[in-house]
Amino acid sequence: MSVGLLALLDDVAGLVKVAAASLDDVAGQAAKAGVKAAGAVIDDAAVTPNYVHGFTADRELPIVGKIAWGSIKNKLLFLLPAALLLSLFAPWVITPLLMIGGAYLCYEGAEKVFHLLDPHDAEVHEASLEPLAIDAPSLEDQKIAGAIQTDFILSAEIMTIILAAIDVDSFWTRAAILAVAGIGITVAVYGTVALIVKGDDLGLWLARNARTGAGRAAGRGLVVGMPVFMNVLSLVGTAAMTWVGGSIIVHGLYEFGFAGPEHIVEAAAHWAEAALPAIAGVVGWFATALVDFIFGLALGALMIPVVGYLIAPAWKAIKRLLPRRA
Repeated sequence: MSVGLLALLDDVAGLVKVAAASLDDVAGQAAKAGVKAAGAVIDDAAVTPNYVHGFTADRELPIVGKIAWGSIKNKLLFLLPAALLLSLFAPWVITPLLMIGGAYLCYEGAEKVFHLLDPHDAEVHEASLEPLAIDAPSLEDQKIAGAIQTDFILSAEIMTIILAAIDVDSFWTRAAILAVAGIGITVAVYGTVALIVKGDDLGLWLARNARTGAGRAAGRGLVVGMPVFMNVLSLVGTAAMTWVGGSIIVHGLYEFGFAGPEHIVEAAAHWAEAALPAIAGVVGWFATALVDFIFGLALGALMIPVVGYLIAPAWKAIKRLLPRRA
């Protein structure tokens, strides 16, 4: 019996080693894929703080928490199984779906630029899309819903990048890598967002309670600087949303044989790298992002009247018909 028990324990130890190696592989692959998705992750972190602007301090963290929970559900309940199933049975559908999401991001970015340049007409356009909120709870719900919608598009981009970076064949291992990377990225993004939106509260606490003059001065600096930082972050978020959307559209068109925009992006990157060879990687990236942003902004600007005069009225008409059919 002792020999049999030792053999059983040896088998168990072997299984544990295999499981540990699998977990290590999942963690390593998730970290590697997360790094490749860093651009979209940064965009997500830059966009989200805009959605808590204007709310009282006691509502900021609950709002971030609700958006984070919505992001987790986006990734695990919808995007993860969809990405795996589409990659198995209909990989050709992924690019058109990403392009639809990219067009939505371009529209969102262009609408924010429109609001910055012409607030009155932008508010008229926004009012034609959905009723204005009257009380704080409904405004909060609208903000959270809008943030989760935007997160869905960015999360789809993140999950697609992660899926493309995975180099293992096992279906379940790929699913585990996607889940680990998705959860890790969500925690990192919304943890950072929570720190950003509570920065002014931290500054106020330091200004009142720090034991040293330098600490109190740092607190006052945070209080004064956070509004400026949030405004800058809002601009970065708008630019990032438009840039990512434009990038998705450009690459999608290339996949369908329309290579002109992709060639323009590549030519701009090569020109920038040749102009400043000492920092070729940095300027090449900025040139690529700039041209993608310009494409995205142009497309988003074209979509504003399309959404206002075609898509929104059609959607309202469909919604009016649905209860009658039910």
